[in-house]
Amino acid sequence: MKLGPDVEPSETELLKAPHEGGEVAATGGPVAPETGVGAARRLGLKGFLQILGPGLITGASDDDPSGIGTYSQAGAQFGFGVLWTALFTFPLMLAMQELCARIALHTGVGLGVSLRRKFPTWLVGFCILLMVVANTINIGADLGAVAAGGSLLTRGRIAPVWLVVPGAALIVGLQLFASYRVIFNAFKWLTLALFAYVITAFLVHPPAAKVLIATFVPHLEFNKAFITMLVAILGTTISPYLFFWQASSEVDEMKAAGQGTERLRKGVTRSAMRGARIDVFVGMAFSQVVMYAIILVSAATFNTHGVTGIATADQAAKALEPLAGSLAFVLFAAGFIGTGLLAIPVLSGSAAYALAEFTGLKGTLAEKPKYRPTFYAVIIVATLAGVALNLLRIDVISALFYTAVINGLVAPPLMVLIALLGSDKKVMQKRVSGRLSLSLVWIATVGMAIAALLLIVTLLPHGPLS
Repeated sequence: MKLGPDVEPSETELLKAPHEGGEVAATGGPVAPETGVGAARRLGLKGFLQILGPGLITGASDDDPSGIGTYSQAGAQFGFGVLWTALFTFPLMLAMQELCARIALHTGVGLGVSLRRKFPTWLVGFCILLMVVANTINIGADLGAVAAGGSLLTRGRIAPVWLVVPGAALIVGLQLFASYRVIFNAFKWLTLALFAYVITAFLVHPPAAKVLIATFVPHLEFNKAFITMLVAILGTTISPYLFFWQASSEVDEMKAAGQGTERLRKGVTRSAMRGARIDVFVGMAFSQVVMYAIILVSAATFNTHGVTGIATADQAAKALEPLAGSLAFVLFAAGFIGTGLLAIPVLSGSAAYALAEFTGLKGTLAEKPKYRPTFYAVIIVATLAGVALNLLRIDVISALFYTAVINGLVAPPLMVLIALLGSDKKVMQKRVSGRLSLSLVWIATVGMAIAALLLIVTLLPHGPLS
């Protein structure tokens, strides 16, 4: 019998839940019937909420357990002296994520495809490989954090190592059989526990004058400990995986809105671009408010009382005692578990998107695994590697911190390529970023590169800052 060519399945067969309660993007919420700021104004509050999608989810996943652990350590070790980093990084991460969204919206393809078309294949492949390795390590640290949160809820009766595999199985199962929208809707309420830090910031009565100065006047120390912390803060705030997730999410939103081909997606209206910018602004603002609050509360709770290091999740939870008293561990565990369950699919998903886009394979989280086996194989392998890291009995808090450091080292090369891509008029045409936005992107890129190089210098034997 003569076999015919492979036939792409119909949308009904391909998608996990097509047209269920309205069209759904793979990585976000329901797709608005109209896009852009004009439509949002006509629809009022409902229209504004419909604008919020990829940017909000990206911002929420940025405050993952690695972020919580890093910001807690920063406040404990350096006190209020690192508060300025939240204000300083906000416009930089905003410009970076806006550029990733802009590239995807204008080109109609993911970041991996756009980078591969402009730069040498080996260079893009190397940068993506670094990102995938960093993501895998991050998955391991976040899985450990989710397990530590679960153990905390049992007051240590169940060791964290016994909760790693069930947590990984839950996450992979949801990714295989549900879209990220379902995952986001299931666990987003747990992330509200992060607002406990915002409330606690008002209860710890920090010295107002000292906080004000620390917020607006940068404090720098040229030593190994401070530079390592700075790289970690930058790495967990402006993380490589967020670049790919933002772009892929925008493309998936357009696909779900009926723009099934690259030709239909190519080119973005000014109104739609403004809508995306609002979405990114809200998501990044949410992320930075939480970051600022975690540093402030940790500084007031630990550093001012002579505690300059956090070794366990139980110790980190004490930062919330001014608000929750003896139940502080519940709030902290909810934040760890919720942000971890949201961030781990983003980490493994962004790795799968990046590799699929780079190699030309198909796959999104909205599509069934049997039709996209390679895409989901990346997710499964990355998660299993994360599980294996936890079987080595790694220290959770330290792992979360050093994961942020790794992201800080991996990000600069990717940021250079993205900045060059976003400023290329042949690619972006009339949608090339403005001078201010591109300037901020380059400031972020150069700043992270300098911090990374300084850290490398400190690690050298007999280095000047060692």
